[in-house]
Amino acid sequence: MAEAKVGIISGTGLYQIEGMTDVKEERIKTPFGDPSDAIILGKLDGVKVAFLPRHGRGHYISPTELPAKANIYALKSIGVEWIISVATVGSLKEKIEPLDIVIPDQIIDRTFLRNDTFFGRGIVGHIPFADPFCPALGKILYDSARKLRVRAHDGGTCIVMEGPQFSTRAESEMYRSWGADIIFMTGLPEAKLAREAEICYATMAIVTDYDCWKETYAVVTAEMVVANLRKSIETAKKILKEAVSHLPKSRDCICPKALENAIITDPKLMPEQVKKDLKLIIGKYI
Repeated sequence: MAEAKVGIISGTGLYQIEGMTDVKEERIKTPFGDPSDAIILGKLDGVKVAFLPRHGRGHYISPTELPAKANIYALKSIGVEWIISVATVGSLKEKIEPLDIVIPDQIIDRTFLRNDTFFGRGIVGHIPFADPFCPALGKILYDSARKLRVRAHDGGTCIVMEGPQFSTRAESEMYRSWGADIIFMTGLPEAKLAREAEICYATMAIVTDYDCWKETYAVVTAEMVVANLRKSIETAKKILKEAVSHLPKSRDCICPKALENAIITDPKLMPEQVKKDLKLIIGKYI
């Protein structure tokens, strides 16, 4: 099986970058079912990368129904150490304008229907999640955007909502009162699962609209979101290409050791099938 150190979980319309070489597809089976789609592997400026279309090509998987555990596990299985998530978001701040890029550093979880951990079924683990995005990877993304003279925001709090409906005005105003900066539907459980898998994870958030709090702005529609996403795709590709070429050879952040003291269960009590399913993730600790 082919390997890649860099994974890119992409949204609609972003499946590979011009200039990729040695492109091929890999379908991977996991203990948690099938990933969203085949993984598209190739080299970008000599760096091996793996693209995974989050919603499947053609966008047929709802945010709530995303096979997030299979997606993260599949990327881990081919050696991915860095995941860059590309996502469309709504702005909750006047200063964050449509077509801006945000590199968030905090999350408020408003999801309630998603299985957000590899643990359970007889094995208990508690990862640190105070800083939900990898700061090292986030800095590389922000610096890459600035180098390309893209209007970008360093840090910010994102609301991850359940969806698939957009917010009510009351909800949008509540999130603004909490100090949140952007809102979207796909940042979780990806970020939690990536941390459990000891993968560095950061989001490049493409602002497609002001959320519905801004009454002087057009009502948010799927058509508006897609139209602004298409305008931003080329910008996103340029940032990705710049970022992957500047990743360090070794990781000095908290991510590679997230499970070091996290697994609480006595190994003698762990169910054999669950240990087998999680060997890729917890094997070095038990």
